[in-house]
Amino acid sequence: MRIHARSLLASLITLSVALGTGAVQAQTSLSGLGQAWPNATDVSSSPNYHVYVFQRGGTHYIQVNDANGTVRGAFARTAYSLIGLPIGVDATRLATPDEPLPVPASTTGETVYDDGAVKLFVAPQVDGTTQMMMVGSDCKTPPECASRNP
Repeated sequence: MRIHARSLLASLITLSVALGTGAVQAQTSLSGLGQAWPNATDVSSSPNYHVYVFQRGGTHYIQVNDANGTVRGAFARTAYSLIGLPIGVDATRLATPDEPLPVPASTTGETVYDDGAVKLFVAPQVDGTTQMMMVGSDCKTPPECASRNP
């Protein structure tokens, strides 16, 4: 009987360690939003920026860091909308079709992310800040997207 109890105890410990490890691994893909160097894959199409995507439920969180790791800004993408998040040093300079910037986004810049559903443009400004615009992937250039009615 003691052998069965020890065997059962060993099995339970092994199972709890395995479940605990799985829980930690599952959380890793959800954590890191707002961090300079999150434990996530850099999906940027630009050598000048790092773009990280996190997902929880049906929402995608897309974060842009500069080459030094400074968090510049982040967006949330749901099935129904694009939203600028209050994250990063340029959080007040984020634009979406529903949340345009009061001052038009620069006509220069580069596409740093395109997943087929959304496209993210980044435009460095002369004062050292960065304007970012997230739009549907059907937009080709920032001026074209900025001229559309929300």
